[in-house]
Amino acid sequence: MTENMKYDAIIIGGGPAGLTAGLYASRAGLKSLLLEKGIYGGQITYAEHVENFPGFPEGVSGMELGEKMREQAGKYGLEFLQTEATGLIVEEKQKSVKTLDGEFTCGTLILAGGSNRRKLGVPGEAALTGRGVSYCATCDAAFFRDQPVVVVGGGDAALTEALHLTKIAGKVTLIHRRGELRATRILQERAFTDPKMSFIWNTTVDAIEGKDTVKQLKLTDVKTGKVSHLATDGVFIAIGFLPDTDFVKDIVKLDETGHVITNEKMETSVPGVFAAGDIRHNSGKQAKAAAGDGATAAIYAQKYLTEH
Repeated sequence: MTENMKYDAIIIGGGPAGLTAGLYASRAGLKSLLLEKGIYGGQITYAEHVENFPGFPEGVSGMELGEKMREQAGKYGLEFLQTEATGLIVEEKQKSVKTLDGEFTCGTLILAGGSNRRKLGVPGEAALTGRGVSYCATCDAAFFRDQPVVVVGGGDAALTEALHLTKIAGKVTLIHRRGELRATRILQERAFTDPKMSFIWNTTVDAIEGKDTVKQLKLTDVKTGKVSHLATDGVFIAIGFLPDTDFVKDIVKLDETGHVITNEKMETSVPGVFAAGDIRHNSGKQAKAAAGDGATAAIYAQKYLTEH
């Protein structure tokens, strides 16, 4: 693969949205390139067990699902390059993607970069990341065998992390800033009946403390203002995601949260540029929904090329 090679379609992002877009585009005969800076499969690869993806009635590991998607997309000639997109140059007939490995041009572009894990932004978080602070239980749970840990968050991601940790850690405490969880009912039922789980409600984490490793958390009760400390060996932060749109913020129209605004055809504010998956405004934030977005984006990208 050489710099400045011309493609019909370039897909930025190798999660379910990007891989499905690549499958549909290459299968339609478009010369297509998929750029991914991390793991093919995206955020779903961190899921230990995916129960709700059609076609897998017994469930499937996120890593296996991501690899199967990549394998299928590659069957029809989709090219892959592991690199980071750093900028775009958009012209009427041609789009150019700047990457760490050179510049590539295309007739249509599909943004499917997904999102990055949101951080708490509190003292101690950055300094202790990798030394007790983690954003992935599947990746790091083994380091905390039989030790007390904390999960921060109240959605599906937080409960999925916590339930995985109960299999390995000694005790799992979930801290949530509200008085009730936002997670789906089935995950809540599992969490509330797990004997290794406990809950601290209406509380924020204001600092993560420790010299070389995490030792304790500074907490504040949002109702009373009372400050307390909780000893723990690890803290897993699962408070949502931020769209990976910094490199396109001056090119396509974004909403107030930084997500790309599209119509039902996945078209952005720039002709010939599409967006799919979690990066998109009002995304369902589910792998199957992202795959549907990717298919739609590729179908209309092909139509755009035919008409232009």
